[in-house]
This record gives sequence, C-alpha cells and structure tokens, in this order.
Amino acid sequence: MIAELNRLVELIEARLDDDLDVASLAAGLGTTQYHLRRMFSSLAGMPLSEYVRRRRMTLAAADIVGGDDLLKIAVRYGYGSTEAFGRAFRSVHGALPGEVRRGGGPLRTQPQLRFRLTVEGNSTMDTRITERPAFRLVGHATRVPLIHHGINPHIQAHIAALPAAEHARLKALGDTEPHGILQVSDDVDADYAEGSELTYLHGVALAAATPVPDDLDAIEVPGGTWAVFRAAGEYPAALQQVWSATATDWFPSNPWRLRPGPSMVAVLERADDFRTAVCELWLPVERA
Repeated sequence: MIAELNRLVELIEARLDDDLDVASLAAGLGTTQYHLRRMFSSLAGMPLSEYVRRRRMTLAAADIVGGDDLLKIAVRYGYGSTEAFGRAFRSVHGALPGEVRRGGGPLRTQPQLRFRLTVEGNSTMDTRITERPAFRLVGHATRVPLIHHGINPHIQAHIAALPAAEHARLKALGDTEPHGILQVSDDVDADYAEGSELTYLHGVALAAATPVPDDLDAIEVPGGTWAVFRAAGEYPAALQQVWSATATDWFPSNPWRLRPGPSMVAVLERADDFRTAVCELWLPVERA
C-alpha cells in the first residue's frame, strides 16, 4: 500500500493542472478508490481532496507572484471564476491573490508528500479474519460529525437519550455475530475527513431472516469478509489506537483492503464507569 500511495502522489503531481479521476488512478494502481482514499487520509492526516487543493494553491501562488492573468490561473487549477479561486487560495494561504501579488506573501507551502513505512516489530495486533453471511444491523440511528480523537459528544448524547430498558431490549434482540450492543458507523465520507457526517447506529446484529421491529432503524449488510481487531484498555483511547494502527501497520503489511460497508465496534467487557473496556473492531475487507 505504501508503494501505491507514493505512486498516487506522483500521478497527482503530474495532473495538478488537469481534472483528477481518482477512481481511474486507483484502478491503474490495482486498488479501489474507497481503500485508497481511506488509507491516504489515515496516513497523511488530511483528506486526499485537501492535499490536492493545497498542492494546487502552492503552485498557483508561484503563478500569481509571476504575474500571470488571474482568470487563466483560476481556470488552470480547475476553478470557474476568480471569486471561487480566491476563496480557495485564501483558505490555504490566509491572504487573497491580489495581496500576495502586491507583497509576495504570506504563503503557506504544501510540500509533496512521501510515504514511508517504519516497522518496529515489537508489537502484534490481535486480529482474525471471518466470513459472514448477509445480516442486518438494527437499532437507533442518527447523523453525527466524525471526530477522530476522544469521545464524540454527539454519539454520547444519542446513547444517553435511550432509556435503560431500551438497551436491555436491544441486547435481547441480537441473534448473530457480532454479538452484544454494537456501535456502528456507516455512510462514512471516503476521505474520512474530520467533521464530515456519518450515520451512527446504536444497536445489534440480526440474522437476515429475523423480522425487524417497526420502531427500529435497520442497515442491510451483504455477506462478505471482515477483519476483526481486539482492543483492550482505556476507553476510547485504546480503541482509537487500534483503529489508527490498522492503517499504519496492518493494511500495509497484509493482502487485504477496505471495502465499502459499515464499521462496527462490539463492546465485550467494560468497567462500570466505562473508563476501560475490551472491544472488537469489525472492518469490511476484501483481498487486495
């Protein structure tokens, strides 16, 4: 995966003044747009679209200082008007194109990225691969913003609003793996951008033939392969560390890639105050 990401950066660099078809680039690299975007975002710390925007504005700054026509520069980098280009330019550099042309700055340069894999070899990930037939995720769903670190207060509020009896009812409904109450993230932005919206479902897994109560939301999950990662320790820090390690350590070292679908966290054990927990992170995968 590291080689593919570095090749992607090279291909982007050669096409910064042209339309970028990420799906075609991904196919040419032997992977999928979904997996490529998710791995790029996890390893680079920014969405692929944001990196492209920053690189384009870095090159555009040189054109502006050089005296090129502003409309021609805007069109060159994919903008239909000088106003739209100016907004994008200011979001990166903190100054309008005219200000930079007059004063030569300020400018914030985005260097070309280079991915490297550092292998420590002093830790292992507790992982299993499992095949699951089609099933349903059933419970209470809501739309929330994606937050990478710490507790998501929007999810916390959603769960807290459910009566205690509803948690017991949901747990009794579950009849297939993953067992127990599940924290489900679905319809996630391919770039995995902080603040982007996702569907969060607090519920359980039901076999495909099990009826769904009318008052509950449901997500249909097709059959497929899942990578299951075990996390134990402070919650949610230990879980978030394992999630990060899937991108930095596991996927680059194994012949699997992410496929579209919900990610699920099954809480197997937890302290009364939920400061610590033992969890399983389920990610939908396919052979790379």
